[in-house]
Amino acid sequence: MISIRFINADGSEQVIQAEPGQSLMKAAVDANVHGIEADCGGSLTCATCHVMIGAPWAAMLTAPVPDEVDMLDFASSPVVPESRLCCQIRLTPSMDGMEVRLPASQH
Repeated sequence: MISIRFINADGSEQVIQAEPGQSLMKAAVDANVHGIEADCGGSLTCATCHVMIGAPWAAMLTAPVPDEVDMLDFASSPVVPESRLCCQIRLTPSMDGMEVRLPASQH
């Protein structure tokens, strides 16, 4: 199992357990993480799974595909260099302990 810590905009936190190979979005939805709406179910047609992943974790991620970068333009909260759509992040054992920051709103 992989532990992921979600940090809300208000500073509150939720730690979840996830399976390797699962998308970060699916893990968050399954664990009822408040702040991950995932309206499109992971099909990369919305921006309601916007998260921020900083160092050192960001270096473990594959680069965003052009469609992800384009879809981030529709995020309701400001996009920063650490912004990603968590539907596009596949979890690996090396991500155990990863911190994921949530925006103030997905809508």
